[in-house]
Amino acid sequence: MTGMLASVNSMDEANIVMSANVDIIDLKNPALGSLGALDIKLVKSCVVAVNGRCPTSATIGDLPMQPEIIFNAVKEMAETGVNYVKIGFFPGDNQKQIVQKLTALTQHFNLIAVLFADTHPDFSLIDSLITAGFKGIMLDTQDKTKGPLTGMMAKTEIGRFVNHVKSRHAICGLAGSLRLEDIPLLMPYQPDYLGFRGALCESHKRAGQLNQQSVKNIKQTIGEFFR
Repeated sequence: MTGMLASVNSMDEANIVMSANVDIIDLKNPALGSLGALDIKLVKSCVVAVNGRCPTSATIGDLPMQPEIIFNAVKEMAETGVNYVKIGFFPGDNQKQIVQKLTALTQHFNLIAVLFADTHPDFSLIDSLITAGFKGIMLDTQDKTKGPLTGMMAKTEIGRFVNHVKSRHAICGLAGSLRLEDIPLLMPYQPDYLGFRGALCESHKRAGQLNQQSVKNIKQTIGEFFR
C-alpha cells in the first residue's frame, strides 16, 4: 500500500496531520528551500511529543555537496530520534564521496536519499545508495515554482525509478509539488509513499498555513485506491 507523507514545520501542524492519520510526519522548514531544515531542538521536541504515534522524518537542509558538512548534519539530525533522516543529493561532483562517507551512519540510522527530477538525476546512483545501506530513496523536485513532479519527468521515467528502487527492496517515495490530481497519475506505480506540502496549505503556498480539510482530502484520495 502507498502511504502519505505530510511535511510540517511545527508541533501544531504535526497534530493536524496526525488527526488525519497520515503515515509519516516529515519535519522541515519549507521557507528555507526544497529540503529546508528545522532547528534541531524543535525537531527533538516534536519527536518527543509525537511519542511514537506516527513515524517521523526530518530533512537536513539544502546543504553544499561536501562530505564532511553532510555527514555532520545527518549525524546531528539523526540523534534527535527521528525515524528517518532525508538527505538531498543536489548536482555536484561529490555525490559518490558523500555516499561513501555516510556508510558509517547507515548501520545505526535510517537514511533516505532524495534525488531531484528537475536536475537530471543519475539513476545509476540508486544501486550505490542501497549498497551503502540507505533505507530508501525519494524522487522530488528542487525548484517548487515550476510545477509538480508529473510535469518535470516523463511518467515512464518515474515508473522506471520506482521499479528500480523497489526491486532493490528499499523504500520508494515520490514528492515534488504534488497536487490532489497527481495522485491517480502516480498510484499505478505503487510507490511506498507520496509526499505533500504545498497541496496541504492555504492557496497551495508551501510556506503558508496548513489546511486541515486539504490534509484529509489527500489522505482520503490515496485510501480510495485500496478499497
